[in-house]
Amino acid sequence: MRPRLLILGGTTEATTLAQAVAAAGLDGVVSLAGRVARPARQPLPVRVGGFGGVEGLAGHLRDGGFTHLVDATHPFAARMSANAVAASVASGVPLAALVRPPWAPEPGDCWTRVPDIAAAAAALVGAPRRVMLAIGRMHLAVFAAQPQHFYLLRLVDAPETPPPFPDCAAIIDRGPFTEAGDRALMRAHRIDLVVSKNAGGGGARAKIDAARALGLPVVMIDRPAPPPRREFQTPGQVLDWVAHAGAHLGV
Repeated sequence: MRPRLLILGGTTEATTLAQAVAAAGLDGVVSLAGRVARPARQPLPVRVGGFGGVEGLAGHLRDGGFTHLVDATHPFAARMSANAVAASVASGVPLAALVRPPWAPEPGDCWTRVPDIAAAAAALVGAPRRVMLAIGRMHLAVFAAQPQHFYLLRLVDAPETPPPFPDCAAIIDRGPFTEAGDRALMRAHRIDLVVSKNAGGGGARAKIDAARALGLPVVMIDRPAPPPRREFQTPGQVLDWVAHAGAHLGV
């Protein structure tokens, strides 16, 4: 059976994998959640929107004739990753995840590690500060409980409603960013604290390098634990798996 991949995307790594799949002459589709108005261009056909849970994804895999499922979503897309594992089992379509390694503190870093978004907001209790809130737009409301701070937001799309903060600025931009650029941004807004998810990879780490260079503390949100699954760290490893794992073997 000729391989046909469904790539759960939305990340730089997913786009890189799609490019490798297209270059190899393989058949595939990139699935995007639709949370970004201007998604990055893809070299493969794209579908946008949810599946309707585990049953919907399993049905899509079967009906679409897919032989392999690749979870290349964001490390914090915990529900989608769990659904992917369950849909793989239900459909019999083998699954692999393309993951980026998490960041680890380096000499000069001053991290406060917290387990989740709520704990990051709780860590901001206290006197007013100037905070770069680098978490995307999905969880901004959680930080409304700490309205004493100035918040610098960097978002891919302009928010549909005003951010829930009395004092903030929103920068609409898409990475990858540079350490020098983020240093200049933090200086311009007099940032004294950075809040970040431990997204890992290279495309979003500029703010972490900039915080280190400026001696700024970082509240670092740990990743949710992934479900048990097969994981790879490069597109080449994924293509090797596809080449050597027959869909009929379920491996």
